[in-house]
Amino acid sequence: MRALSRTSLTQRLTLMFALAASSVLLVLGFVIAASVEQHFEDLDMEVLSGKMELTRQALRTMTSHEALTQFTHQLAQSLVGHPGLEVMVIDADHSVVFATGNAHFSPEVVVSQATRAPGRPAFWALGSHTYRGLAAHIPTAALDSSGSPVKVYVAVATDIAQHTTYLRAFLKTLWLFVAAAVALTGVLGWAAVRRGLMPLRTMREQAQVVTAQQLSHRLPVQHMPVELAELAQSLNDMLARLDEAFTRLSDFSSDIAHELRTPVSNLMTQTQVVLSRPRDVAEYRSVLESNAEELERMARMISDMLLLAKAENGLVVPARETVDLAREVRALFEYYEAVADEKNLQLSLSAPSAVPVLADRLMLRRALGNLLSNAIRHANPDSCVRVTLAQASEEVTVTVENVGDTIAPEFLERIFDRFFRVDPSRQHGDGTGLGLAIAKSIIVGHGGTILATSSGAVTKFTIKLPVTPMLTQLTH
Repeated sequence: MRALSRTSLTQRLTLMFALAASSVLLVLGFVIAASVEQHFEDLDMEVLSGKMELTRQALRTMTSHEALTQFTHQLAQSLVGHPGLEVMVIDADHSVVFATGNAHFSPEVVVSQATRAPGRPAFWALGSHTYRGLAAHIPTAALDSSGSPVKVYVAVATDIAQHTTYLRAFLKTLWLFVAAAVALTGVLGWAAVRRGLMPLRTMREQAQVVTAQQLSHRLPVQHMPVELAELAQSLNDMLARLDEAFTRLSDFSSDIAHELRTPVSNLMTQTQVVLSRPRDVAEYRSVLESNAEELERMARMISDMLLLAKAENGLVVPARETVDLAREVRALFEYYEAVADEKNLQLSLSAPSAVPVLADRLMLRRALGNLLSNAIRHANPDSCVRVTLAQASEEVTVTVENVGDTIAPEFLERIFDRFFRVDPSRQHGDGTGLGLAIAKSIIVGHGGTILATSSGAVTKFTIKLPVTPMLTQLTH
């Protein structure tokens, strides 16, 4: 089995093709040989049946035992021109009445065949010759002392040596042809399989071009057979996913380096400046407080990146419980009320009295908090940040919208990317650039979807979360 697993696909297909062709040719050879043999048997039976019927008709005209001598002369004359045809006539006492020159069959064998299977062909061997014959118990016109017809045993046989010789030569030629045909089929099968598998070799050559630096290369699909076109398309889809993953990983690495470079550089510069000469305690304390703020921001960034990495690899499993979204949004309004008051923003909630879903309370609250914080941060002063909750039979819809700068469509496609900011000038603000990415990972982890739209100075985030049948019954 291990040896077969190491065999190439070309060898396997060639072997199976040769075995299938061999089986068909062997069966065909046996059928032809049996048909030829049956044909010879039918010819022999036609001759033997004719001679047996002729003998039967002649015996019906024999009215006395003396007429038997005349019958044998007539029978001998009727066999002229039939070489290889032998006839034997045996009386009731198992004495041979008439026999041709080579008819040296055993009377007991003839009598037994005529008694057990009259009219059925039998094979009799005499030395190196084999005969196919018929035996029958035939009544004559003569009567015995009791008045019953006198019966004799008649055997008619023909030498099948010529047929046997022909069949032997025919079978030898046939099996030689079958062997040659099998060998030729194997060669042609190997050539056909090798040519048929050429697209696979093309795919292998194209796949060898793909490297970590050339993930954009794709396998040709147009000229592939239907069976391989699906495989090539699947491989291309896999390469596209790998290319996208590598691109995101490369961008992520660049973003991490870029995001961490500034705070680390600031920490080093401030520390070096402070250490450049002796200072009083107040100055040291001021620098340490500033460094602590930068370190806290870096710690939040690292924690957020760890959460995103776990979420993307399916390591974050929500601890689901019944969560009232309306209550959670009201709690978030209280938390962000002071920040909203600084910009004179109004926080508005439009929702039923209770909107329960099955979710992880802390994770869902973090996602809604990130969206609300983002909406407050980018809202115009003296405007309104509106949250709307709507419940259907199978899902709950949450919308968070604010009035501010319109986000261009090309930016909307990347708004959930890590470290992406629509306004690069705010790159070093309070946020880490991971809030929306974390919100999306949490929503997707709960089996939901999130979408951002922006037009007419209104930016809206729409969340759709599935509702379990149990919760649907509770709410209705």
